[in-house]
Amino acid sequence: MRIASLHSYPIKGSHRNDHDVALVERHGLAGDRRWIVVDQDGVGVTQRDTALLSQLHVTPVGGGLVVRAAGMPDLRLAEPVDGPKEFVRVFKSKPQAPTRLADDGGWFATFLGRPARIAWQEDPGGRPILDAGRDDDRVSMADGYPMLITTEASLAALNDWLVEAGEEPVPMTRFRPNIVVAGAAPWAEDGWPGRRLMIGEVPFRAARPCARCLVTTIDQETGVKGSQPLKILGRHRNIDGGLMFGLNLIPDAVGSLRVGDPVTLAS
Repeated sequence: MRIASLHSYPIKGSHRNDHDVALVERHGLAGDRRWIVVDQDGVGVTQRDTALLSQLHVTPVGGGLVVRAAGMPDLRLAEPVDGPKEFVRVFKSKPQAPTRLADDGGWFATFLGRPARIAWQEDPGGRPILDAGRDDDRVSMADGYPMLITTEASLAALNDWLVEAGEEPVPMTRFRPNIVVAGAAPWAEDGWPGRRLMIGEVPFRAARPCARCLVTTIDQETGVKGSQPLKILGRHRNIDGGLMFGLNLIPDAVGSLRVGDPVTLAS
């Protein structure tokens, strides 16, 4: 098995950034989901309720970001190291996490057409993993785990089901992974939870399968919603009450990953 592609999402919910090389930190890929758009109550705005976030194109620059979207002026954001401190929630049901607010001049409120602000996770050590993590495990502003891995073979099997049902196949981008693996058998990842993976030079714990949500029905290039692949996952991949595709990972070290790096089961 080997790495087929690497991806990060600088603002939670934003369009993906593709990488040939990516640095793994204990909370996830460097720069991955350290920024989050929040509403007036300090709760994260996500693609679950706002598919328009998929149309945010983000370029990391030294000490900040450049954010682009159709019909909007480019926005340059510096990391607000001295910005106002605010505790925000990734979801309403999640505990608060410390962030700093950036001054976007109302850009996100204008873009979304409702009150919104942008916050930066200054300390990626400030948000613990709540489920199946160790006391020192941390996560960025991702849903619950630092990283997500998927396999090309499982997507091919899923798309075979879609075609058999008279539906269009879907791209891997619907699942918003960090690491895509080539060379695995379909659904091989079902046997990985509780085991260790060595990916390139970095060891990982395979935490648990990823239960999918409405985000998978959003075309990440256009922001248009559909009904698949959730319906087909419900037919074939309803496991323990979740519609499973992909696997959550927890890094056990810092290191670099490269497209083409080997992926092996370490134990």
